[in-house]
Amino acid sequence: MIIKAIRTGIVSIPLRKPFKTALRTLEHLRSVVVAVDTDTGTTGLGEAPPTGAVTGDSLGGIRGAIHEFIAPRLVGKDIANLDDTLNTLDAACLKNTSAKAAVDIAVHDLFGKLYGIPLFRLFGGFRNRIETDLTISVNSPEEMARDAREAVGRGFRILKTKVGKEPTLDLARIRAVREAVGPDVVIRLDANQGWTPREAVRIMRTLEAADLGIELVEQPVPAHDFEGLKEVRDGIDTPVLADESVFSGLDAERLIALRAADFLNIKLMKTGGLRGARRLAALAELHAVPCFMGCMMESKLSVTAAAHLACGRAIITRYDLDSPSLCAADPVRGGAVLDGAWLSLPEVPGLGVEGIDGVEWD
Repeated sequence: MIIKAIRTGIVSIPLRKPFKTALRTLEHLRSVVVAVDTDTGTTGLGEAPPTGAVTGDSLGGIRGAIHEFIAPRLVGKDIANLDDTLNTLDAACLKNTSAKAAVDIAVHDLFGKLYGIPLFRLFGGFRNRIETDLTISVNSPEEMARDAREAVGRGFRILKTKVGKEPTLDLARIRAVREAVGPDVVIRLDANQGWTPREAVRIMRTLEAADLGIELVEQPVPAHDFEGLKEVRDGIDTPVLADESVFSGLDAERLIALRAADFLNIKLMKTGGLRGARRLAALAELHAVPCFMGCMMESKLSVTAAAHLACGRAIITRYDLDSPSLCAADPVRGGAVLDGAWLSLPEVPGLGVEGIDGVEWD
């Protein structure tokens, strides 16, 4: 199975309601879709959304990197030699982790199809079904309480509550969400780098004293501030999850050595795809540091790829793969089966994705 061409297109999906964090606001999910065509007529699919506030990528930048740097080097590569193909992909250009992730996903899709195996089986086959949280965007306390009640009504038992914007309001936001959903719903916080270390410690100590039952706090301080992250972890009882701070295994090594986080959040768009994500998970396994599997604002296409890795590896214990559930429509045919908060993977080779509707191909 030899790569003959790589095509890209754009898909746009409206969201149920605006997605708001401390970093950005979105009303539509827009993403680059990649098709890797082979001499057998089989095509592999991948995806990369632009997340400039985290990865630095744009729609044009992702497509440019694929067409100018990646595609010319991958045409002629043999899918059966997966390691050589992915080495060539990694060496095609510096950084551009989202562009690499889209192509990496498509190549893995082809590898699974070539050998007739679902990717989660290839990655270890630990499970085939996972439960995701659902994100509650940062808004007024009253609106967040309404959104939280609606999420629970849709069957979600774990809520990831966005904070970090206007820190003086964050305590009221969190209290409102807890009062809205009662004591049995799991609440996670995600500050998206929005607090200073002192603010984070002060806010979290106040929440702990109020006994609001917060499971963890994600990325409370700026991504580069590893020492600040450690200061927060040392200063509170609530576990700390590193997200924007960890793109690669090298980042993970430093965080683990500093004891700066209790969990690591793996996202394919940060790691450059499934191979980078598997390396990060393997490093976490060596140090017994549990991982999250997260996503950017992605369609079910690349979320399915993330779900395959999350199902394959036991070290990935929590899941934030909710972006398809935030969309008003699902144009992806096949892939993960969504049932409320649950994602299940069928026994279909590769990703199990048949196609995606509404793509504007180049």
